[in-house]
Amino acid sequence: MVGSDDLVIPDTAASSAALEVASAYHSAALLNHSRRVYVWAAAYGRQQGIQYDAELVFAAAMFHDIGLVPEFDSHTVSFEEAGGHVARVFAAGAGWPSERRERLGEVIVRHMWPDVDVADDPESHLLWRAAALDIVGKNIDDFSPAFRAGVLQQYPRLGLADEFLACFQAQADRKTGSSAARAVQSGLATRMAANLLDAGSEHIPDEN
Repeated sequence: MVGSDDLVIPDTAASSAALEVASAYHSAALLNHSRRVYVWAAAYGRQQGIQYDAELVFAAAMFHDIGLVPEFDSHTVSFEEAGGHVARVFAAGAGWPSERRERLGEVIVRHMWPDVDVADDPESHLLWRAAALDIVGKNIDDFSPAFRAGVLQQYPRLGLADEFLACFQAQADRKTGSSAARAVQSGLATRMAANLLDAGSEHIPDEN
């Protein structure tokens, strides 16, 4: 199990509300993916001594893939842009000022960028890095096998790979110029198939 409560959810009303909304709309697999993304981001931030806004990263993690779900799937913009719009509406309801609402949308959009410099934007960097770890196993050695196994025990993958790839393929088919289309065209399926988090190789080592 993940040992620290602040790696699970920040202690704020907006964080609790974001989890409630994400739980209402995400499938079980996408919800667990979103929970893991926050844990990877928070754990890496702590490990590297990165100063970041935990509530902002948590809300972004909860909404970064909400543009893939049927209720918020857009036929006009990419899924991360759609997710950014949903998150801005949520943040307005949560009473966030306009600048913070825009910042939340920006972090969600940037998680699909090829790279995000931690010095320029720590929150987007953490979300980008964590999402890439969870989907394709990028930088998997940031964490020990025991820590990875504990995260997967708490938030199982539940067939995420097949569901996520199907979502991206559907996005690519309808929006040929989108980030999802570029990911599919650049070999997303192959990269996902090589993800050790889906290979059944994660286990908690014996204490002896």
